[in-house]
Amino acid sequence: MSLSLLPLLALVPAVSVSAQDKHRFSIEDMLAMQRISDPQPSPDGKWILATVRTTDVAANRGRNDVWLFASDGSSARPLTTHPESDSSARWLPDGKSLLFLSTRSGSQQIWKLSLEGGEPTQVTKLPLDVDNLVVFPDGKRVACSMEVLVTANEKGSMVLDITAKHLADKDANKVKAMAFDSLPFRHWDTWEDGLRSHVFVMPLEGGEPHDLLGSRDADAPTKPFGGSEEIAVSPDGNTVVLASKIRPGREAMWSTDVDLWAIAVDGHGRPAGALGCMTADNRALDSVPAFSPDGKKLAWLAMARPGFEADRQRIVVVDRATGEKRVLTEEWDRSAQSIEWSPDGRTIYTTADHLGNKGLFAVDVASGKVTPLVEKGSCDAPRAVGDRVFFLHDTLHRPAELMSIRNDGSDLMQVSHLNDARCAAIEWSPYEQFTFQGAHGDTVYGYAMKPSGFAEGSKYPVAMLVHGGPQGSFGDHFHYRWNPMAYAGRGYGVVFIDFHGSTGYGQKFTDAIRGDWGGAPYEDLMKGLDAALAKFPWMNGDRCAALGASYGGYMMNWINGQTDRFKCIVTHASNLDERMAYFDTEELWFPEWEHGGLPWENPEGYTKHNPIDFVKNWKTPTLVIHGARDYRVVDTQGMSVFTALQRKGIPSRMVYFPDENHWILKPQNSQRWHAEVLSWLDRWTQAAR
Repeated sequence: MSLSLLPLLALVPAVSVSAQDKHRFSIEDMLAMQRISDPQPSPDGKWILATVRTTDVAANRGRNDVWLFASDGSSARPLTTHPESDSSARWLPDGKSLLFLSTRSGSQQIWKLSLEGGEPTQVTKLPLDVDNLVVFPDGKRVACSMEVLVTANEKGSMVLDITAKHLADKDANKVKAMAFDSLPFRHWDTWEDGLRSHVFVMPLEGGEPHDLLGSRDADAPTKPFGGSEEIAVSPDGNTVVLASKIRPGREAMWSTDVDLWAIAVDGHGRPAGALGCMTADNRALDSVPAFSPDGKKLAWLAMARPGFEADRQRIVVVDRATGEKRVLTEEWDRSAQSIEWSPDGRTIYTTADHLGNKGLFAVDVASGKVTPLVEKGSCDAPRAVGDRVFFLHDTLHRPAELMSIRNDGSDLMQVSHLNDARCAAIEWSPYEQFTFQGAHGDTVYGYAMKPSGFAEGSKYPVAMLVHGGPQGSFGDHFHYRWNPMAYAGRGYGVVFIDFHGSTGYGQKFTDAIRGDWGGAPYEDLMKGLDAALAKFPWMNGDRCAALGASYGGYMMNWINGQTDRFKCIVTHASNLDERMAYFDTEELWFPEWEHGGLPWENPEGYTKHNPIDFVKNWKTPTLVIHGARDYRVVDTQGMSVFTALQRKGIPSRMVYFPDENHWILKPQNSQRWHAEVLSWLDRWTQAAR
C-alpha cells in the first residue's frame, strides 16, 4: 500500500486560524520554520532524538539544539538550549543517556547527557574539532572524524597536537601566501590546507584516539562531502567500514572513485589488522555502508560508471562469510539514496527521487522486490524500529516533520509538530503536477502553483524556476533557497519543469542531458511553459520571468541568446563560457563527463551549446547574482555576464555576496537575495506587491 498526498495532509493536526488571520507566504515565514534532521530512535523505540535548527536572523546564523520526541507523537521537548550549537545526538545502549556534539566549549567536542537529570558533561577535550560521531554497540567506544595534517607521521594524540600547532602557527603568521605543487588547490568554498578528514576510534572513558587511516596521504576520505553515514560499525564492534576517496592529488580532481575500506579494531579502538579495500574492482562511487542487524551482511550504495557523479545508485549486499555479492536493485530504475535495515534483516528501506517526488521504499533483501510505502512529497532519513519506519517528510506546503508508518505501508502518523502553528497561519497556494510531450516525444513532468490571493477570471504574471544539477529535480519539496511559495506569495504563478537530465524518471532520462545541455532541456522548458499557459488560463504568457541557479543559471544565459519571450531573467551562480569554466572549476570529472572529454581533445563538446557564442542575441533585462566563495562556478563567470549585459546596454544589475559560496546561506543574505530577486521581477512584469 502506498500513500497519496491527501492522507498525508489529513494527518496534520488542525490548528485553528481564521481565514482573515492568514497571511501570504514570505521569506520571513521560510526563515521562521524550525528544521528537523538526523532522527535517532532509542533502543526500545519509545523515543526519537533529533537535531532541530532555529534561525536567529538578528545573529545572522542558525542554532542547533537536541530534541526528544515520543515515538507515538504524544510529547516533544528540547534537551539542550545552549546559545552555541548542539547536534548529532546518539543514544548510548542503556537508552537513558546520550552523546552529542557541541561547540559550547569553544571547539566542537563530544558531550554526554543523562535523561534522568543533570547538566551535560564534556567527554572529549581534544585540540581539534570533532565531527561525524558514531557510538559502538558496546557503548564503550566511539568513532569520529577529525581533520589532521597528512604529513605528520606520529599516531594518535601526537598527530592531533602537531596539527593544532600547525594551525595556530598558520593563524599567527602575517604572511598569508599559499603555494601549491599539484591539484587540487581548493574545493567547494575552501582552499586546500594539507588537512584530511581521518576516522578515529577512542575509548569513551578516556584514552588515546586511534587513527584508522594513519598518516598516509593516499588515505584521504572524501572531502568535504560525506558524514557519519560513511562510517559503519559491525554489531559485534570488531570491524569498522568507512568510505574513502583514496586516489591522491591530481587524480582526485577527475575521479569519482570512492571505495569502502574495512579494518578490525580491538576493545580499546586500536587497529587490530590492516586496512583492506572491499571495492577495488569498482572505479566508480561506493558509499553509505550499513551492516545488517546480525552482522552477517553488509549493504552499500554503488554507482557503475567512473567519472559520472549522477549515475544510478544501486543497493549492493555482500555476505561477509562467503563473499557473495548481489546487486539488489539492478532491475529498479531509480537511484537509491539511503540504506536502513529492518530489525529482522529481511528488508532495506531507502528513499529515491520518483516522478517529481522523493519516495520511501521497502526493498526485499531476498528477491530485490521494491515496494513503495510513501510516494508523494519528499521523504528522507528512514529509521526502522520494530514494525514501524520513522522518516522525515515535507511538501511544498510544509517543511520537514518526523513521521512514522508501519512496514506494510499502513497507519501513517505525524510524530513531530514543530511548525504546525506557523503553517496554519499561512495562506498556502494550491499546486498541481502536470505532464506534456517534451523532447524526443517523451513524457515530461512539471508543477504549476497558483499565486496567493488568486481570483477566478484574473491573469497573473509567471515565474519559471529552473533547477540546477543539472541532474536534480524541482518537485514536491519545501526548499530553503528556491522555494516556489516565495514567488506565489508575491503574486506570481509559478512553473517548474523536470526537463531531460532530471532525476526520478529513470536513468536513461537522466543521461539524456549529456552533450545536450542546450538541446532537449531547453526544448522541454519552452514546451513545458507553453503547456502550462494552455492548461492554466489564469497565467499571463505576456508577463513571464525566468530564474535559475547553477545549471539553471547556465540555462538563463542560454535562454537569453535563444528567445526574448521573457520580460526579465535572474541568473545565479552561472557559467557564461563552458570552455573557460573547465579551467576554473575544481571538480574536473563533471565537465569531462558532461561535455565528452577534455576541452583540447573535444572542443566541440564545449562549444556545442555555449552561451557566450550567443551574447549577440541578448535583449532581456537580467539580474546577475554570484558568491565570491563559489569555487565550483567561479565568480568571474558572473562578472562576465554582467559585463556583457552592460556593454550591450541591456538593463541589468549585479548583486555580489563576498561571504557566500554556491548557495546563499546566511539569513540576512537570504533576505537581501529574495528582496533583490522579487523586486527585479516586480519591476519588469509589473506584478502587484
